[in-house]
Amino acid sequence: MSLEVLKIESLDLEAHGVAHLEGKVVFVDGALPGEKVLARIVKRKASFDTARLERILEPSSQRVKAPCPHFGVCGGCAMQHLDPAAQVAIKQRALEDSLGHIGKVRPGMMLTPMHGATFGYRYRARLSVRVVKKKGGVLVGFREKRSSYVADIQQCLVLPRHVSDLLMPLRELVGRMSHPDRIPQIEVAVGDQTTVLLLRHMEPLVRADIEHLRVFAIEHGVTWWLQPKGPETVHPLDPADADKLAYSLPEFGLRMPYRPTDFTQVNHAVNQTLISRALTLLDVQSEDRVADLFCGLGNFTLPLATRAKSVLGVEGSSALTERALDAARRHGLDSRTEFATLNLFEVDAEWLRGLGHFDRMLIDPPREGAEAVARALAALAPGERPRRLVYVSCSPATLARDAGILVHEGGYRLSAAGVVNMFPHTGHVESIAVFDA
Repeated sequence: MSLEVLKIESLDLEAHGVAHLEGKVVFVDGALPGEKVLARIVKRKASFDTARLERILEPSSQRVKAPCPHFGVCGGCAMQHLDPAAQVAIKQRALEDSLGHIGKVRPGMMLTPMHGATFGYRYRARLSVRVVKKKGGVLVGFREKRSSYVADIQQCLVLPRHVSDLLMPLRELVGRMSHPDRIPQIEVAVGDQTTVLLLRHMEPLVRADIEHLRVFAIEHGVTWWLQPKGPETVHPLDPADADKLAYSLPEFGLRMPYRPTDFTQVNHAVNQTLISRALTLLDVQSEDRVADLFCGLGNFTLPLATRAKSVLGVEGSSALTERALDAARRHGLDSRTEFATLNLFEVDAEWLRGLGHFDRMLIDPPREGAEAVARALAALAPGERPRRLVYVSCSPATLARDAGILVHEGGYRLSAAGVVNMFPHTGHVESIAVFDA
């Protein structure tokens, strides 16, 4: 394939530099905006080409040396070669572009981005495990970039240091197990009092395996959970450890217990900032009735209950709503909270109207967004609608789609929006938006 000199114009969220050659888009892996590069076209398609970076002719002022020695091979990070402030700016631009191009909306103001530490922030992770004899035995880590192979990594800078330090001991541990080739993954969940390692094992563990796990737990200060089959089989190795995993929300005096397979935010510090910002933007008053849709474990519901008269949390998983209600009881908030289990992808205006009037609403959906909820809100009469919505999103595209529905069909105004850098060095864009009736 041909060698070309290209001027990089922008960066997509997979950290590919974007250039044009004879009117056609070319994606250049590893190139940054403003750079002039020598790149080799490696794949041609009808609408775009992909190229491999051969040499940087004019580097960007925002290019930095990636701190991790595994960057470029490991697929866990995509943007370590770009200054962290520039990463946030690119994500903010991606949010604005999505709102404009997909939703045809423009925020009244852009919020100051929320961010925290750029390394050591990842408190949730799924580590792949593979026996690779050519590389000395067992590998434990993330997959290689655009590959199903497990990267041969000795450390990970986005994991907390104590978790990164477990990577090599975990290799040795798995290598001593009775069926190391039947252990596909180890999930990590770091709580405020313990670090849980969830071992997925496809063959029953023998007595020696259990002993190895217990010794490892003592030596490294961790708690083991096991998963022999589907998610319903997850259990702690020692029953006494069942309630040890939790995260704290000190601003609200809350401690949130969870299981290692439950959804929680990866970045606990930014999650605390996000909750505080969301409640400030929602401007909850003491007499307000509030709805928290896609409430999960009550990450927003319980903080809201410390401010509002009453809060209804709705979630599709009964296991999560049961844990949320239990946490509300533990904190004496059960008189102010109510939880319901429902598929929020299939709701309509009649259902929403039947719940009664809400003064304010928080929406925090998965990547699929909240289209049904947005359409239900848009179909309500002006006097029936919550006067303010705060929408927390993990996908700019679905947020933009739903924003378009709320604004163009529901008469809401998009008052503000901004990004939350929950996942530094990755292309993942978390964001928050405010809608006023």
